[in-house]
Amino acid sequence: MRHQNNPDLQLWLREAKGLQKLAQSASLAHSLPVLRRLLNSKVLTNTSLVELKSNTKIIQRKHLLQMLAAENGAKCWAEFKQHIITAPEGSILPNSIELRDAGYPILWFANAADATLYADSHGGKVVKVGTQAAVAPQQWER
Repeated sequence: MRHQNNPDLQLWLREAKGLQKLAQSASLAHSLPVLRRLLNSKVLTNTSLVELKSNTKIIQRKHLLQMLAAENGAKCWAEFKQHIITAPEGSILPNSIELRDAGYPILWFANAADATLYADSHGGKVVKVGTQAAVAPQQWER
């Protein structure tokens, strides 16, 4: 398989695997954020959050890959996968990795436009997380 030689793609596949475990967790604190992301990205439709929580076994890895693609502006996982493969190594990382390594403080904004406006005047890197965005400190920027 082509993804075995691409470390960035492997990161995204591990991200989806971790999200699947979180989505199927009995803990509401772990599962609800992922389930909300699935619904907000319109990967799973015609179901409510309550219905989805009571039947998390229907969530497959392909759903989470599609969600990650949608959150990053792609139409489908295949398109996003191609974008990851052709991009320079380390340039497209899952937001969980970017935020984990970002340091302190991470400032959260309701949307990417507000985060970009703040980053333009104060510095920092904008990390989109669904419809929201965070600004990581400038010293973290590569």
